[in-house]
Amino acid sequence: MASDDVANLADSLAKTQVDESELSYKGQGLKLDNAQSVEKMVKAIEEFDGLCALRLEGNTIGVEAAQTIAKALEKKSDLQCCHWSDMFTGRLRAEIPPALVSLGDALIMAGARLKVLDLSDNAFGPDGVKGIEKLLKSTACHTLQELRLNNCGMGIGGGKILAAALTVCHKQSSALGAPLQLKVFIAGRNRLENDGATALAQAFQLIGSLEEVHMPQNGINHPGVTALATAMQHNPQLRVLNLNDNTFTKRGAIAMAQALKHLRNVQVINFGDCLVRSEGASAIAETLREGLPILKELNLSFGEITEYAALEVAQSVQHKDQFEKLDLNGNSLGEEGCENLREVMESMNMADKLGSLSDDEGEPEEDDDEEEEDDDDDDDDVEEEEEEEEGEEEKSELNQFSTPPSAPRTPDVSSFLSFPSPDKLLRLGAKRSFLIQQQVDVSDVSKTVEVFLKISSVYKEDDAEVKSAVLESIDAVLSKAFLTPSFQGLSFMSSLLVMLGLLKSEDKLKPVKVVPGHLQCLEHAVKQSYFPREHITVLNAFMARPNKSLEPCSSARERLKSTLQKLTSES
Repeated sequence: MASDDVANLADSLAKTQVDESELSYKGQGLKLDNAQSVEKMVKAIEEFDGLCALRLEGNTIGVEAAQTIAKALEKKSDLQCCHWSDMFTGRLRAEIPPALVSLGDALIMAGARLKVLDLSDNAFGPDGVKGIEKLLKSTACHTLQELRLNNCGMGIGGGKILAAALTVCHKQSSALGAPLQLKVFIAGRNRLENDGATALAQAFQLIGSLEEVHMPQNGINHPGVTALATAMQHNPQLRVLNLNDNTFTKRGAIAMAQALKHLRNVQVINFGDCLVRSEGASAIAETLREGLPILKELNLSFGEITEYAALEVAQSVQHKDQFEKLDLNGNSLGEEGCENLREVMESMNMADKLGSLSDDEGEPEEDDDEEEEDDDDDDDDVEEEEEEEEGEEEKSELNQFSTPPSAPRTPDVSSFLSFPSPDKLLRLGAKRSFLIQQQVDVSDVSKTVEVFLKISSVYKEDDAEVKSAVLESIDAVLSKAFLTPSFQGLSFMSSLLVMLGLLKSEDKLKPVKVVPGHLQCLEHAVKQSYFPREHITVLNAFMARPNKSLEPCSSARERLKSTLQKLTSES
């Protein structure tokens, strides 16, 4: 092909269209300083009938050049898409606002009705946001569907200006009977922090039409995350939520988990590198188990999540028919934890959905510090618990002195649970199961597990009366727990595995000495209608692994394994 033909083809490709209505100068690296430098571009714009999309990204445009281009746009009422990212490279920050004002005024004058405005990768700061403020408030943006402002250095101030402009746009468009229906919002790497994010959250809550929100790497902590969580509840069509590389901590993660319960259309969640921690991950897992039916991708990588919570997350995606990828890389599972996670995913026929675990941080040290922002709350909880314990000890001492040594003590549930024995259980009488059920607070998952293990520890296969009393009591406790809508079933199973010595915990829970009764009662429980079928798979995976804590109970373990395998094959 002749060189002239190549040049003509290149020129044609540069100007032509992904479709017939687009004029593109994308990525040509043009340095456009003045009116003369944009003469050809202006002529092309003026001669382009029905221009709907203009691509200027990947060039550098000065104030005079922008004003000249703007003049040509004043008659382009059909313009809908402005792809203007990365078009001020090497320009002084002071040059950018007047250039944006000129272009915005032209769009307003033309009577354009924008659908896409992309100004990403233009480091214009808060002043740059002021440069598009008038445009965003105008009728030209009443029809805006996508606003892309990634990597613009807006800062808190810019975030607030942007939020206020979007609010005005929505209110004015609503007054005209056609409210702003913004669907895609992208503003990563903008240093919005809590105040900027909170301001935008208020605008999002008002708008209510968002389908994609991308706000990674903005220095947002739990107050800003919580504000965004509240806003997301009011956007029922939300499909993609990307808050990667912000700092949730457990408070932000729990708030976000609660918000996600109100949404049904979410397909992609990216909370990677967000420090959701184990409690936050468990809360998200609980939400996943209950909702988000069409979720495809979940990223909780690099969040200081331990094995205990990672398995909850894995189990929570088991019945997601459209699920494609789970990313738990860079957490604190440890070598054995990674292997357990892989086995659980494999047992659910989802091994191919699990991403790499090559960057796992290993099991956390026992003396790792908790997050600073939660220390005060934790300390307050500890102090309250210590005060309660001291009060109980004082009360106990008074009771010891006020009760004559010779007085017979009537058995009660508390004394049985403190020091379980078959005799104490039987002496509780015919209403024992009801009395125990009333005593158990199923909102405390760990306590519920402890009660189960204490009751099952007195199980006797060869004593029909004790056996019946134990199983009746077990059924009463577990049916109450699993049939309570707010009961955290995943947390119950994780705590149970920890207490049986099958899973390590970051909460420093001490495993009990496993006796056959524990496994025999568990075998009974898994066959009951109240026991959730989704927990069978995880139990089966853990029972299949060699474990020293279960060696003294080999016969009971084999029976339990057989039952679990049968139930797994039936489900």
